[in-house]
Amino acid sequence: MLSQNDVSSTDDHRGFKGHHMLAPFTAGWQSRDVNPLVLEKAKGSYVYDIHGEKYLDSVAGLWCTALGGSEPRLVAAATKQLNVLPFQHSFFNQATKPPLDLAKELVELFTANKMSKVFFANSGSEANDSQVKLVWYYNNALGRPNKKKFIARANAYHGSTVATTSLSGLPLCHQNFDLPDPFVLHTDCPHFWRYHLPGETEEEFSTRLANNLENLIVKEDPETIAAFIAEPVMGAAGVIPPPATYFEKIQAVLKKYDILFVADEVVCGFGRLGTMFGSDKYGIKPDLVSLAKALSSAYVPIGAVLMSPEFYDVIYSQSNKLGSFSHGFTYSGHPVSCAVALEALKIYKERDIVEQVNRIAPKFQEGLKAFSDSPIIGEIRGTGLILGTEFTDNKSPNDPFPPEWGVGAYFVVQCRQNGLLVRGLGDIIIMSPPLILTPQEVDEIIRIYGIALKKTEEMVEELKSKK
Repeated sequence: MLSQNDVSSTDDHRGFKGHHMLAPFTAGWQSRDVNPLVLEKAKGSYVYDIHGEKYLDSVAGLWCTALGGSEPRLVAAATKQLNVLPFQHSFFNQATKPPLDLAKELVELFTANKMSKVFFANSGSEANDSQVKLVWYYNNALGRPNKKKFIARANAYHGSTVATTSLSGLPLCHQNFDLPDPFVLHTDCPHFWRYHLPGETEEEFSTRLANNLENLIVKEDPETIAAFIAEPVMGAAGVIPPPATYFEKIQAVLKKYDILFVADEVVCGFGRLGTMFGSDKYGIKPDLVSLAKALSSAYVPIGAVLMSPEFYDVIYSQSNKLGSFSHGFTYSGHPVSCAVALEALKIYKERDIVEQVNRIAPKFQEGLKAFSDSPIIGEIRGTGLILGTEFTDNKSPNDPFPPEWGVGAYFVVQCRQNGLLVRGLGDIIIMSPPLILTPQEVDEIIRIYGIALKKTEEMVEELKSKK
C-alpha cells in the first residue's frame, strides 16, 4: 500500500501523491509508482487522463461499465430523478417508485430459476454480505440454528466486507485482517488447467470436485451447512470458466443435503458471457442471486439480492412473526440508482446487448487466443467478453516466473504506454471490455496486446540470459 508520505507529502497532481487518498488493492510494483494514472473523462470504450491521453479501457472499469462512458440516456435518467426526487429511504412501510419498478423488471428478467422478491444494496459486497444474514435468518426461522456455515471456493472473490472477505478464497485478502471468519469453509477451485490430474478429463475433474465437496459436507455435518456461493465464471480469481458438467454435479450434491445455492452474478450478469446471466449459460438454478456492477453500467452504486419464492416465504413469515425485518441500508433502493438501472435494462433490451456480445465475442476470443503459443503464456481462457491470460514458464501451471521479475506488471505497463488498459493480478492479465465494443476496437486490443506481449517476451528472455 502507499505510505502516508506517498498520499500527503507533495502537491504532484499527476498521481496519488498530494491527494489524501489511500488506493485500494495496490500491488507492490504500483506502490513504487508515485505517478499512477489519473483519469478525467470517458467516452464509449475509451477513457482519457488529465493530460488528454486516450486509452481503450479493456477492463470496463472493474468489469462494470457495460455501456461505456458518457451514455447520454443514463446521464439523463440520473438527472431527471435528481430533479424530481433525489432521495427517500425504503424503511417503515415506505418506498419510492424507481425501486418498485426495478424489482419487477429484475424478477422478470432472471429466468434461470423463478425469483420472487428483490432486496437492494449499494454494491456486490453489500449484496453478498446481505446473503449471509438472510440465510442465517432463514435457517433460524426454520428452527435450524446450527445450519449456518457457507461453502465457497478457493481463489474466489465475493467482496470486501468482513463477511464477504471471509467468503472470498484469496489469502492476500485475509492476511493481517484476522480473516476468514470460521463460518466459512472453502472447497476446490475449479481451474482445470491448473489442478487436473494427469490424464483426467474435464468431466472426471468435475466429478472429483463434486465428490470432494460432498466429503467436506459430510465431514462438517450437513446439518451445519447452510449455503454454497459461486460465480458462474470466477472473475478476480483470474477468469476461470467452469469445466464441463461442473455445475450439474455440484448442484446434485447441494440438493442431496438441502443446501442453498447463492449465484454471485456480480461480474457475469447482464450479458458479459453471451447470455443475460451466467446462470443461463451453465444451467444454474439458484435459490438466491447477487447483482451489481453492470446493473447500472456502474454509473451509480447499486447492488441487489434476488430471492426465490420458497426462500422469501420463509423470510416473510418470520419477519411477520417478529413484527420487523431488521436489515437494510440508508441507501437501499436509492431512487437515483434505481432510475439509472432501469434505463440500463431498457438499453440492454433495445440494443439486444446479448446478441451484440455474441457477435463480437468470437473475434475477441479467437484473436487473443491466437497468442497462446507464446513461450511465456501458460493459458489464455475466457468466454463471451471476459478473458484471462496467465504468464508461466514452460507453459506449465507449476512453473511460475520469479515474482521479482514482475512479468504481469511489465505487460500492464506496456499496454498502457500503447493506449490500452488491462488489469494485472500478479502474472494474470484480465480483460472484460465494455459490451458495446466494436470490431475495430477489438482489432485495436489485439494489436496492442501483441506489441506488449512481444516486449514482455524480450524482457523475459533478457532476464533468463542473466540467470
